[in-house]
Amino acid sequence: MDDIAKLIWNPDAMHGTGTADVLVFLVAAVLFAPLFRRLRFSQVLGYLAAGALIGPFGLGLVGDVEGTRHLAEFGVVFLLFAIGLELSFERLRVMRRLVFGLGTAQVLVTGAVLAGIGVGVGLDLPSAIVIGGTLALSSTAFVVQLLQERGEFATHHGRGAFATLLFQDLAVVPLLVIVPLLNAPSEGAIALSLVIAMLKAAVALVVIVLIGRLLLRPLYRLMASVGSREIFTALTLLVVLGIGSATQMAGLSMALGAFLAGLLISESEFRHQVEADIEPFRAILLGLFFMTVGMSVNLGLAFDYMGTVLLLIGGLIAVKMLVLFGLALLFRQGVLASLRIAALLCQGGEFAFVIFGVAVGAGVLDTLTVQMLFLVVSVSMALTPLVMLVVDRLTRHMDNSHLDELGPDECGTLENHVIIAGYGRFGRIIARLLEAQGITVAMLDMDAANVAENRAAGRPVYYGDAGRPDILRLVGAEKAMGIVLTLDRHKNLATLVGQLREDFPNLTIFARSPDAQTTRELEAAGAYVAVPELLEASLQLGAEVLAKIGVPETEIESLVDAFRHVDSGRRRMGHADAQTDAQADAGIAQETEPQRPVDPVVAACEALDRVDELRLAEPPAEPPGGDTGDEKRAVA
Repeated sequence: MDDIAKLIWNPDAMHGTGTADVLVFLVAAVLFAPLFRRLRFSQVLGYLAAGALIGPFGLGLVGDVEGTRHLAEFGVVFLLFAIGLELSFERLRVMRRLVFGLGTAQVLVTGAVLAGIGVGVGLDLPSAIVIGGTLALSSTAFVVQLLQERGEFATHHGRGAFATLLFQDLAVVPLLVIVPLLNAPSEGAIALSLVIAMLKAAVALVVIVLIGRLLLRPLYRLMASVGSREIFTALTLLVVLGIGSATQMAGLSMALGAFLAGLLISESEFRHQVEADIEPFRAILLGLFFMTVGMSVNLGLAFDYMGTVLLLIGGLIAVKMLVLFGLALLFRQGVLASLRIAALLCQGGEFAFVIFGVAVGAGVLDTLTVQMLFLVVSVSMALTPLVMLVVDRLTRHMDNSHLDELGPDECGTLENHVIIAGYGRFGRIIARLLEAQGITVAMLDMDAANVAENRAAGRPVYYGDAGRPDILRLVGAEKAMGIVLTLDRHKNLATLVGQLREDFPNLTIFARSPDAQTTRELEAAGAYVAVPELLEASLQLGAEVLAKIGVPETEIESLVDAFRHVDSGRRRMGHADAQTDAQADAGIAQETEPQRPVDPVVAACEALDRVDELRLAEPPAEPPGGDTGDEKRAVA
């Protein structure tokens, strides 16, 4: 009987496969994240709550907590990679005062203050140094996610907070070196180890940057020429994890290596395609990371030491906010920007789970203290959105004009521009016409060789599929004046136009079509105007012929304009009958449907009649000596 029951329902079959844990995470994510978003809380809080519920200190639904935590760390890796893609070495150079000024001051001052408090309450010096230095760090993953949710990454306080976080990530290296050596017999051993570690890190960074600049762009061009989206995405994953692993083996963090990889690709024409390809991995793994942080919240310990935990959390947030506010003012960030930087960075960071773990192994901290610190760090992360909400409420009447987003040249945003999808001969002419009028143009093309050739000539062309809404968002489709579709090869242009109209309802769509039938389909799908690629060339060549036989220029313009209206009128009237189209092309006005307007056709016929009269009445004289090169008119 039991065997029969197992054929119907056998939960034990999932044990050991990891599928059960995956299902638990997915169910928790799809339940809690939308719920918190609907309640207008940060989505990150939803992930933290879900992790606390399913974790070992909650319902205990996840079996392999440690393995899940290792996998979730890749979320931070991909987050730093995405940040690197949004920056560049040039923009990083512009931010150097905040990175190495504000960042250095924040780590040193906050660490010293927290270590001093630790010694004051009875901790020994090694323990105080580890706790103070580690709690001085903030959560890059948490803060960047908050900034992106709030749309404030490109603001002054957003850049100031990120610059500080970037130096904090660099400070992890000396902290990881110091912790195992705090029980060393002499201070000389610690100093020597630090010097060796910093030299090794510097050499590794230089080698990675040099090799990356030499190899990454040719490698991406080669993969793009294959034309396989899967291979292109696989290359991106290899670059992120490969460079991250290289920095990890050199004693640095994998996240810092991923950030370097993003910086290297940000200078190439492939940045938008790469960013769109990596986004699903980043979003899923980052959500998993926040859930593993929630799983570290020991609710039983919190109830047992309620007063101590609340005092530690409140003290950490208060000390970090006071130090950050003062330092940000010192670096001329303004009162309101300084308050927001302080609120954003008031929590503990994800590297605390790594550094405190090393401290336990080295015998510097005991297990109970580390569990208490894990709880403090996790809860301080969860409280950050609430701290930001309080700061927003307290400062809503203050002058925030200086918190506007940075200009396009500094943060790389696009606005009031035109996107050209397909940078061939047709797209190149349109781009030059727009640029001649001072209009910013963003150009996309899927031909890697064409992109490389144009970028070598100094044109800002990017490799990217214009049929993907995520890539169009990366080139500012929401803020663009219009998009011009000049794609040479596309399976269904009408479907693409319809998708663009649905995803970007305020975007004006201009399109080149191969024939009249496609032109009608594109305009029906939502294109503002679609131009058959042969129409204008035919009309211009015909105008040159008429000019050569002596037709006055005004008559030519009238005739060409009339034929344009004939074609446009046919398309708008929806002529589906091929015979009617042929008669209209021949200039024969037929009133088979009296209610249908025929003025454009009549105008074309009258213009033809005038041309015939002119040709019969005044035959043009042959030019002496035949045609010369100067008399030939160029056809663009």
